[in-house]
Order: sequence, then C-alpha cells, then structure tokens
Amino acid sequence: MTLLVARDLARWYGPVVGLVDVALELEPGVIGLLGPNGAGKSTFLKLVAGEIRPSRGTIEVLGRDPFANRAHFAETGFVPQQDALYNDMTGRDFVAFLLRLSGHSAKQARDRAGQALERVGLADAMNRPTRGYSRGMRQRTKIAQAIAHAPKLLVADEPLAGLDPIARRGIVELMLELARGGTSILVSSHVLHEVEELTDNVLLLHRGRVLAQGEVPEIRALLSRHPRKVEIRARDARALARAVLDLPGVGSLRISADGTSLGVETHDLEGFLSALPRTAAAVRAGIRSLETPDAGLEAVFEYLVS
Repeated sequence: MTLLVARDLARWYGPVVGLVDVALELEPGVIGLLGPNGAGKSTFLKLVAGEIRPSRGTIEVLGRDPFANRAHFAETGFVPQQDALYNDMTGRDFVAFLLRLSGHSAKQARDRAGQALERVGLADAMNRPTRGYSRGMRQRTKIAQAIAHAPKLLVADEPLAGLDPIARRGIVELMLELARGGTSILVSSHVLHEVEELTDNVLLLHRGRVLAQGEVPEIRALLSRHPRKVEIRARDARALARAVLDLPGVGSLRISADGTSLGVETHDLEGFLSALPRTAAAVRAGIRSLETPDAGLEAVFEYLVS
C-alpha cells in the first residue's frame, strides 16, 4: 500500500500560505522532511496527522482521508512541535489518558504507557508530575505517547529538539528499531546529519512547495551544473596537483599553504576517482585521505535552496 498520496494540496491561514501545489506519492519507510523555517514542514505534518484539513486539494494517508478520522488516529502516532503536556499529571498518567481516549482499557493503557516511557528512557521519572520535567524529558514524553499504541505511521515534528546528545542518540536508535519492525516514519528536523542517520530518502520543502523528493545520491546527481568537490590529503599535494590537471572533468585546483592538502572540483567525479589511484602512484604523491564533502545531505540542501 502507498503510504501517502497528495494531489494539488494547499493550505493557507488567511493571507499566509503554508503549502501550495503539493503533488507527491510516498512509499512506506522512513522519510526525512527538510526545509528552512517557514518552509511548510509543520503544516504538511499536521495535514498528514489529520489535525487540519486542506484548503485545497486532497491528501490520502494509509488509504484514507486523515482529517478527524478515528481510524487514522488509531494507526498514526504524532509528535507535535508544541509542548502540550498536562502539568498536574505524571508522565505515565498523561500517556495512559491519551490511550484511554483512543479506546484502550484502563489496564492496557497503564501497561502500554509504562512500556513506552521505558523505551524513551523515562522509567525513573514516569510517576512524577510533568511540571517538574526538563525540556528534554517533556520531549521524550511526547514521543512516548506517539508510539505507545504501536502505530503503523509515526509523524514526528522536530522530535530531537531539546534533547541532549545522549538522549538524541537514544531516540535515533529507537526510531531505527521501529523502522526495522515495519513502522513508517515521517520525521522533520533541522539537524541534517541526524536525518542522514535515519534515512537517505528525503522530501525537501521550501516556501510551501516541494523542492525535491527521493534519495540523497539521486537528488545530488541531478545537480549536474554544480561541480563535485574532492578534498585530498597527501604527502606531496603539489606533485599530485600537477598530475591531476588532465584528469576527467577537472575544473579547478586549490593547494593548501603547507602543501599537504589539495582541493579539486570536477564535473566527472566517477571518472576522476577511477583515474586518481594510478595517477597518484605514478608521482608518488602518498595519498593519506580522500573526502567528497558535498555528497551529503547538507550540501544538497544548500544547493537547492540557493
């Protein structure tokens, strides 16, 4: 089953446009939703979660219209960006309360709430009122309520915000575990390298429109007008620079002041990397390391929004 289908999807708030002309299909799996502030990420996620209805067009998630649909809510977990805990409740009571609203028995709700809070690292704090929770603990409680009912789809709006490095690592590992178990995840984040840890399948939004969709290497390959950068550390970078001038697609060279590193821009990365070992060996350049720094998600994103 297709995870999501949107046709001519738009949402506006009075004169402010949140999304416009969105047409896409997403298959089950983990999808990273990226875009600068104001790109429309939160609006899109609220439409997917069924919190708001489109101003124009249609969206179908898990084969149904998500808006105000109890069947959709039963199969979808939503981590909202805003803080929405009840401060007089304990973490466990809060998660159990939401499970009761969705039809679970009192025992089921309490058991599932405890299990979910343990999974996000709040076993020792689940019976304390949430008013005393730190920002990171409150964030993990929101994640717990979103996974407590074992949803088919997890919709997470900046779920790593406010977490310390250890907690972030734990939530990333939890999401990967959920994905391995068959849960589809649509996650937005401004921390690009953490999205890359979860998936290389991304959806880029900018000014309310879909800028690109697909796997990062495929998107990067479409940017043919941008040369690829290669950073090389070598024992004799100057000798290597002279030797690589005639390699496929080389457009520019930059040598560090100490002569130990070389920056290359090429329009034929595959041809360059294929020819480099023999060329470096011929001049005894002594390559120590090689990187292609613009192959990652952050570079792709910067290219597209610029």
